[in-house]
Amino acid sequence: MKIMIAYDGSRNARLALAQTITMFRALDPMIVLVAVAENPRDITSGNEELFQQEVSELKLHLEQALEVCAKEAVVAETMLLDGDARKMLLYAAEKKIRPDMLVIARHSHEPDGGFIARSLTYFVDELDYMTFGSVSSFLARRIQCPLLILPSR
Repeated sequence: MKIMIAYDGSRNARLALAQTITMFRALDPMIVLVAVAENPRDITSGNEELFQQEVSELKLHLEQALEVCAKEAVVAETMLLDGDARKMLLYAAEKKIRPDMLVIARHSHEPDGGFIARSLTYFVDELDYMTFGSVSSFLARRIQCPLLILPSR
């Protein structure tokens, strides 16, 4: 069984990985962890630096997730893409990986950071939802394979 997990290294993504391993271990899954670095709309030196920092952080998160899979004796690989997360996850699932199941963690309004991070995350989540809809709702309407959306805790 090939399972694709949308992975950004957040607390919820780490929980989704652990839950996926627990739920599907008996099926001897092949897990593909897919991270997406969102490209800035304008290319200024500041935005480019932020983008490169995000790419570096995602690479680190993917390496850590691979270590978790190795400790659990689960076969895994990673893929790092850049662009709109919703569209790139759909592209990866339908054109590249063709998983038997896609797993995503629903974002919570309790991010890893402090008050400022929570405030910014809440604002961005609300703006994103009003403008585009969430990643999970976007994928739920379009994906052609089974989709497991794990709730935040």
